[in-house]
Amino acid sequence: METLRYFHQPTVSESLGNGWYTMKKYFLYLLLAVIITGIFDGGFNIFRYNFSSHDFTGPWFRHNWDHVFPFAIMFFSVSALIGLLIAFLVRPVISYGANLMFLQAARNTRPDIKNLFIGFQRNFLNIILANILVTIIVIAGFVFLIIPGIIFACRLFMVSYLVMDKQLNAIDAIETSWRMTRGHGLTIFGLGVMSIFIFILGLIVFIIGVFPAMIWINASFASLYQAIITETGAGTVDEEGA
Repeated sequence: METLRYFHQPTVSESLGNGWYTMKKYFLYLLLAVIITGIFDGGFNIFRYNFSSHDFTGPWFRHNWDHVFPFAIMFFSVSALIGLLIAFLVRPVISYGANLMFLQAARNTRPDIKNLFIGFQRNFLNIILANILVTIIVIAGFVFLIIPGIIFACRLFMVSYLVMDKQLNAIDAIETSWRMTRGHGLTIFGLGVMSIFIFILGLIVFIIGVFPAMIWINASFASLYQAIITETGAGTVDEEGA
């Protein structure tokens, strides 16, 4: 049996190293996760369209704009509503499920594609609440001179993993992430900075390199999560922080 590799130190280099190993071993599974997540990340943008009279040409539309305009408004309103529902009720579930797949891979276990949608069956409400709360906290932090937003984003990066891996509720996941990342803020930030360069490099490599870049980045963060909970022996709200 192959030696498990996820028992490593929570450092940038070792997380990237384990992420690279994970990407190579489970590339096709993780590629599918990235593609599906990307569809839901950007796909609902098709519902965001502002209509005006210039979008409808021809004599019929010029003479009947008063009839077309109410229809356009109704279509836009329904489309915007669908987009919001996807953004708040579907996208987080897919995103959190993808993180669970990456965590499985980081643990040297073949990722289960069904986990992309498992959030619809369990812990759905906590996924939605956790996503909303983290988004509000991070945005509020960026409003106050940016630096607090960066700190909040780093200290709360474990929330999605804790909700899916430990099935914590939204509040407990936020509190646990904040406690468990104490002392690891610079490492998380450093991995985030490295992720930017990896993504840019992926863009340079004929655009298609973005897919391996995204897999490597996500696998590295999953590896860092596993390294932290392995080091602390934590992961539940009943345990004391370091």
